[in-house]
Amino acid sequence: MRILALDTTTHSESVVLFEGPKLIAEINTEVTTTHSSRLLRAIDELLKLARIDIQAVEGYAVAAGPGSFTGIRIGLSTVKALAFASGKRIAPVSSLRALALKIAEVQTRLLCPLLDAKKGEIFAALFEGKRQQLVEVISQGAYAPDSFFSLLPAHRVVHFIGNGVPVFREKILAYLRDKARFSDRSLFIGREVGILGQEMLKNGRGVTAEELAPLYFRKSQAEEKK
Repeated sequence: MRILALDTTTHSESVVLFEGPKLIAEINTEVTTTHSSRLLRAIDELLKLARIDIQAVEGYAVAAGPGSFTGIRIGLSTVKALAFASGKRIAPVSSLRALALKIAEVQTRLLCPLLDAKKGEIFAALFEGKRQQLVEVISQGAYAPDSFFSLLPAHRVVHFIGNGVPVFREKILAYLRDKARFSDRSLFIGREVGILGQEMLKNGRGVTAEELAPLYFRKSQAEEKK
């Protein structure tokens, strides 16, 4: 199945094209302005690199959140437009699960994706990698940092990844001390969004353009003002 996957939930923008399990083209960019200024151009460049027309794409995968509200809206609206025109289905993927997959390995271990949610909060979860599956140990959500870090098992090694790590590194160390591990992998997750999205589409868990919804975990600033 030919899948176009993208992530705009943080400044680390990713656009990826899969042919079955094979990644055939990828464009990763650290965006300093809004994603709207280059996302469609990146998709066009990607398809040209792969020498594939947009009509040949058989499904879409998108990081539906959590993350930047503006980034999420841009990513979802772009995929909605592409899928609506073609009638193809979309896999809405959690950016936290995609981050965890990026540092998952064969052996069992605890994986903690961490995003800076601003306003003194974090978007976070704790997953355990078991037999190439990600088991959710602490639910994905928006947390006060101390509230979340106090839930982590202090007797086990926990691997962290995400843009919230440098912001809360000292606080993490205060709770876990020598049990904390910090990944040096890049934060581009288009590949992981594509892998998870392809599995969702194969299992019939894709949605239509009309059904696609963001994964926020809390109200946006605009909603809070209402």
